[in-house]
Amino acid sequence: MDFSIFRKKNNQIDISDLDFRKMPRHIAIIMDGNGRWAKKRGMPRYFGHRAGVETVRRVVKFCAKLNVPYLTLYAFSTENWRRPQEEVNVLMNLLVEYIEKETDELNREGVRLTVIGEISELPEKARIALAQGIEKTCHNNRLNLILALNYGGRREIVEAARKIAYEIKNGKLSPEQIDEKVFANYLYTKEFPDPDLLIRPSGEIRISNFLLWQIAYSEIWLTDVLWPDFSEEHLLQAIKDYQKRERRFGGVNYP
Repeated sequence: MDFSIFRKKNNQIDISDLDFRKMPRHIAIIMDGNGRWAKKRGMPRYFGHRAGVETVRRVVKFCAKLNVPYLTLYAFSTENWRRPQEEVNVLMNLLVEYIEKETDELNREGVRLTVIGEISELPEKARIALAQGIEKTCHNNRLNLILALNYGGRREIVEAARKIAYEIKNGKLSPEQIDEKVFANYLYTKEFPDPDLLIRPSGEIRISNFLLWQIAYSEIWLTDVLWPDFSEEHLLQAIKDYQKRERRFGGVNYP
């Protein structure tokens, strides 16, 4: 690994006690605090969203350098449509801008772009940009970047139940066959492992309808830092804390 990427202009990120044998395979992040970040600076909310995009760039690149296989970012929830239309438009435009500007960099870093959520309900321009970004990065295998867009955990579970009901109705599945493994194959995330580490910035202490099924045994790391201020050092701190935890998955680890 090229550790030069951990060096900054005036300091060096300390990775001396990072155990690369115990890295989380899948990190999920609820990106939160953009609006409050802008408000604290007397600026419109969209300044915070744009600053948040810069954090996305840093975090994605850093995860790729750390060889984290999966990174899921909660980018736009099903509830976010309730925000003012102007703000929704800004978020969709930033999404398009990010994909158009960053696809080449994603390819250089070996990042494969994937999306979960009800994408068909997004604006056409966003759908086109996403389709192009997914196609252009589909052969990369260093990091799977999973954007949760128009995503809601309850909706995902309901949609999975509906699909299973149709399968039973059409004779392709029987109720006796349904277990957790079968059910998980009807979720948006069927291709990915469950998150090992869930990160929530901004000081909020809630899940916000994010990956409700998948985070059953995820380790949760909270910070008061607003998303635009979230840095590589914060990510490293979260990973180091994760590595200190004993994951028992409901069982008991005997000495």
